[in-house]
Amino acid sequence: MKTLKAFVLLAVLITLAGFSSKSIVIDNGYNIGDTATDFSLKNVDGETISLSDYKSAKGFLVIFTCNTCPYSVAYEDRINALDAKYKPLGVPVIAINPNNPEKKPGDSFAAMKTRATEKGFTFPYLLDEGQKIYPEYGAKRTPHVFLLEKTLKGNVVKYIGAIDDNSGDASNVEEKFVENAVDAMLAGKEIKVTTTRAIGCSIKV
Repeated sequence: MKTLKAFVLLAVLITLAGFSSKSIVIDNGYNIGDTATDFSLKNVDGETISLSDYKSAKGFLVIFTCNTCPYSVAYEDRINALDAKYKPLGVPVIAINPNNPEKKPGDSFAAMKTRATEKGFTFPYLLDEGQKIYPEYGAKRTPHVFLLEKTLKGNVVKYIGAIDDNSGDASNVEEKFVENAVDAMLAGKEIKVTTTRAIGCSIKV
């Protein structure tokens, strides 16, 4: 009898847990070679942005980042530089803020607009409202980069991870993971390093 009561209590607790107010399930997300689905997210200029809007793109640098993480702040100039270098070559930066603004008010949509203006972002800065997109990608940190190649079968994941090997001082970077990956992709060559560990802040849910 005690065993039955314990089983019923456990079942009730599991059921109640399933009705928590905030429940985001993250699996491993995309792997190299997977095809990423498109999305429609609000940009800081009020427009809705999708990957399909970029008809002549050869690929995308989808970067999950935010206003408040010190690592993201340290990389802002480098993200701007990536967009300046690769957008003319057909690989624009698409930045997405995955944080829940209720947990991080500094990552609200209003704060995003202010930050984009202050830093002169040349790329879309999108809000993952409802936090639906970052779990699909499997983003774990800010910043976290996903290089996509536009192909006949869709946007194929070619690189996942960090921007480079020094999250602190840009002048001490020795290996530029993202630049090496994009250069190889555009040249039709093999990307030697396809995954690295993203260094940054955890995504706030």
